Amino acid sequence: MLCFRYPVRINMATSNWYFELDAKEFHAMEFVEFIKTPKVDNVVLHKPYQPRVEGTLCLTGHHLILSSRKTNTEELWLLHSNIDAIEKKLIGSMGQLTIKCKNFKVIQLDIPNVDDCLNVVSSIESLSNIETVSMMYPFFYRPMSTEKTEDGWEAYIPEVEFNKIDKDVWRLSTVNKSYQVCKSYPHAVIVPKNITDEMLKLSAAFRSGGRFPVLSYYHKSNKTSLMRSSQPLTGQSDKRCKDDEKLLNACLDTNHRGYIIDTRSSNAALAARTKGGGFESESNYSQWRRINKALEKVTNLQESLSKLIEACRDRGCSMDKWLTRLDSSNWLDHVKEVLTTACLTAQCIDREGACVLVHGSEGVDSTLQVTSLAQVILDPDCRTMRGFQALIEREWIQSGHPFTRRCYKSAFNPGKFKFVGPVFLLFLDCVHQIHEQFPCSFEFSEKFLIFLFEQAYASQYGTFMCNNDAERKKLHLSFKTMSLWSYVNRPNVLETFLNPLYQPNNVVLWPSVAPQSLTLWSGLFQRWEFDPRPFDDALNEIAAIKEQDKNMKLHVQRLRRELAELQKEALQKGLISE
Repeated sequence: MLCFRYPVRINMATSNWYFELDAKEFHAMEFVEFIKTPKVDNVVLHKPYQPRVEGTLCLTGHHLILSSRKTNTEELWLLHSNIDAIEKKLIGSMGQLTIKCKNFKVIQLDIPNVDDCLNVVSSIESLSNIETVSMMYPFFYRPMSTEKTEDGWEAYIPEVEFNKIDKDVWRLSTVNKSYQVCKSYPHAVIVPKNITDEMLKLSAAFRSGGRFPVLSYYHKSNKTSLMRSSQPLTGQSDKRCKDDEKLLNACLDTNHRGYIIDTRSSNAALAARTKGGGFESESNYSQWRRINKALEKVTNLQESLSKLIEACRDRGCSMDKWLTRLDSSNWLDHVKEVLTTACLTAQCIDREGACVLVHGSEGVDSTLQVTSLAQVILDPDCRTMRGFQALIEREWIQSGHPFTRRCYKSAFNPGKFKFVGPVFLLFLDCVHQIHEQFPCSFEFSEKFLIFLFEQAYASQYGTFMCNNDAERKKLHLSFKTMSLWSYVNRPNVLETFLNPLYQPNNVVLWPSVAPQSLTLWSGLFQRWEFDPRPFDDALNEIAAIKEQDKNMKLHVQRLRRELAELQKEALQKGLISE
C-alpha cells in the first residue's frame, strides 16, 4: 500500500504518477515568510466613536486580528487586502501604527515594543500587497454556514439574460467563446440577428481591444437599443470598416435614427487619431449623429477622491473652508457630468426613439458608467435587488471592467498607481443620487450600495476578482471561490439590504442634475467621522413603522373577512335584508 504526504494525481493516459502540493498548504509556507512577528500582546486599538480595546494582535496570512479577553468588546478582523496605506510613529520604547483602509476607515494601534512594531509594519506591507491571485483570500474562504444557497455563479449568465430579449431582432453569438476575438468580452454576447460571426470578427479588428458594438439594453416600449463598444481604429488616414458600419446600421430600421455618445472631448477624440484610434465619421455612418460628452480620466478621478477624503477627515476646519475643499475636490462635478450623460442617453432612447451607441477610448470605464445608469433610469427592474445584481454582473463584471487594476488601491494612494481609479465607486455614487431623489423607487437601501463598494475593493468572495471574464475562467473562480450573490441572496442576508420605503414604480425616473440637487454621499464618505448610532436608530424606527403598517393592513383584511362572513350568516338567518 502506497502512502503519500501530499495529494497525488494520476495521468490516466500515460499511467504516470506525479505529486502536487495542496494549494493551501503550499501558500501557507509562503505566508510564513512574510509574517515576522505572528503575535503581540498588550496592543491597544483605537477606532472612531468606540472605546479603546486592549488585547492580543495576531497576524495570519489574510487577516489582522485583535482579540480581547474582556467581554462585550468588539474585536478587530481586518483583511490585509482592505489596507490601503500604513504609517508608523515611534514614541520612546513603543510604536504607533495608523492603518488607513480602502473603505476610508482609519484605525490606530499602540504597540508596546518598537521591534514588534517594525516587524508588524513590514509584515502588513508585504501581505497587503500580494499580487499572486491564487494567494488571495477568496481562494481560502469557506463559509461557516451550512445553509443551502443558490449558486450565484449561475444566476446571471448571458444565456439567461438573452431570454429577456426580442429573439426576432437579436441573437446570442458565441464568436468569443475562446476569448480570441476580444479578451475583455464574455464568451457570449448579444448582437443583431442578421450579422454573422465573420462580420463580428472584422468589426472587432476595427475596434480598440476588439470591443465591437454589442447590445447593452433593449427598450421594449419603443423597440430601441443601447449599444456599447470601444473607439474605432480609424487613424489619421480615416480608415473604415464596412462590416462595422453594417453592424451599427442593423440596429436601426426606417423609423429609427442613431446617436453615438463619445465620452471624450472633441479634442481628445481628434488626438486619438494620431495614436491609431479615432471616431466614426459622419460620411461613413450617415444614419448616426455623434455627440461628445467629456468624462474624466481614471487618474483624475483618483486624485479627486483623495482630495475629497482628505477634506472629510479634517474635523477642525470651518464650514467655509470645508465647502471650499469639497468644491476643489471636483467630486460632485464628476457625479454631475456622468449623470448628465446618462440622462442624455436615456432621453435619446425613451423620448426620441433613437438607438444609442456609447464608447470612449477602451470602453471599460466611463462607457459602462453611462450604459449602467441609463438602465437604472429607464428600467424599473434594475431598481430591484435581483435586477441591480444582474446589471452589475452583465455591465461591469462580464463586460470587462478591470476591477483588480482599478481597485488595487483606494483614496490614500493618490497618483502612485496610474491604473487605479474609483470608476465603479463613482457609478455607485450616481445611483445613490437617484436613490436620494426617488427614495421609494428602489428595492435596495443605501446600505447595499456601500456594501458593494467595500466588496469591490476587498472581499472574501471571487465575484469582483480579476479584470475580465477570460481571467476568471482561466483561474476557475466559479469552482474555487464563492460567489458574492450566493451570500447576498440568502433570505436572512437579503432582508438587511432591503429599503423599508420601497414601492414598485414602473415609470422612467428623470433625476435632477442641478448643483443644488446633488449632495455629498455622507453615509459613505463621512460615516467614520460621525457617530452612526442616531442614523441606525432612525432606520430601525422606519423599519418598525413599516412592519407595524403591514400588520395593521393584515388586521384590517382579517376584520373585513370576518365582517363579510357575519353578514352572510345574518342574511341566511333572515336577521338582515339585502
